[in-house]
Amino acid sequence: MKFRHTDSIDNANNTANAVSTAHAAEIAPQADVHTGRRKVLRAGTAVALAAPALLLGRKAWSQPKKLTFAWNQNSFCLTPIVAAQERGFFEKNGLQVDLINYSGSTDQLLESIATGKADAAVGMIHRWLKPLESGFDVKIIGSSHGGCVRLLGAKAAGITSLAALKGKTVGVSDLAAPGKHFFQILLAKNGIDAERDITWRQYPADLLGVAVDKGEIQAIADGDPNLYLLEKRSNGAYVELATNLSGEYARKVCCVIGARGDLVRNDRAAASALARSIVQATEFVNENPNEAAKIFAKYSPKISPEDLRKLYATLTYSHHPTGVDLRDEIAYFADDFRRIGVLKKTTDPQKLAQHVYANVLG
Repeated sequence: MKFRHTDSIDNANNTANAVSTAHAAEIAPQADVHTGRRKVLRAGTAVALAAPALLLGRKAWSQPKKLTFAWNQNSFCLTPIVAAQERGFFEKNGLQVDLINYSGSTDQLLESIATGKADAAVGMIHRWLKPLESGFDVKIIGSSHGGCVRLLGAKAAGITSLAALKGKTVGVSDLAAPGKHFFQILLAKNGIDAERDITWRQYPADLLGVAVDKGEIQAIADGDPNLYLLEKRSNGAYVELATNLSGEYARKVCCVIGARGDLVRNDRAAASALARSIVQATEFVNENPNEAAKIFAKYSPKISPEDLRKLYATLTYSHHPTGVDLRDEIAYFADDFRRIGVLKKTTDPQKLAQHVYANVLG
């Protein structure tokens, strides 16, 4: 088992290979190699792991295939990544994976994948679509779960519904954060103009609660465990207004797996083994939350295994689409982000989804 830490993967000396302006300007569709609906991959049990179809990765190489995988160990939702390493899912699929703890920007991360500084990574689709539209040579090859961001209102300020947010200020830890982008969409679908009716103000994540107490903001859009711990300390001072699983988004993915384009094109077996391993590990977390919490607890000293189990229950580890289903969800989000101006108005959501998704499991 190998783990490495770096605050940011080395930036590439030349990003010309990562971003092709001409390539980005015209996103061409690619053939859908998945002829049916989603193939359900449930391999969290020992019986499933023994199935020959799920062990193709091991048959592909005489020695384990070495890959580097970037993730953020502060994100409890990424427990499946650790489970894949510590419970042998990577190994069972013929891989030797070096996990890199990454905390740089999304653009830097995708550039690093595109130029071979890392082979693959996990991230939020809400953050990835804009850089991928710009032409980074990274392909989405799988998914893990839905959830991750929430919107809380301060009861003392009377913010107990989305409608009450009109004319108010919402605090975020990053003005380009997935939470802000997602809730802009959700608010628009509830008749609220998130640009004219709401003020967005940035604070360090650990000071968002302080900003509420000072009356500088009346709501917070952020992720867990930050909001979970804030609520736990507040004695009922907040009400959950929405999450990125609200309404029509209840069965929509959040965290996706991306791999460098040349890995997908030239070593499809490795990309397939990686995507398969994470699907299997996600099923393991879904079916074994107690054991999963013990695995991840060493990475989150501020969160107890009991709290981790509660947090797991807020996510949809049972939802990790592949094939046509994942491609369609990518297109769905692309259309949303185009509507609020995150993506270009000229971008075709379906063509973008066809371009950025590679069905390595089909």
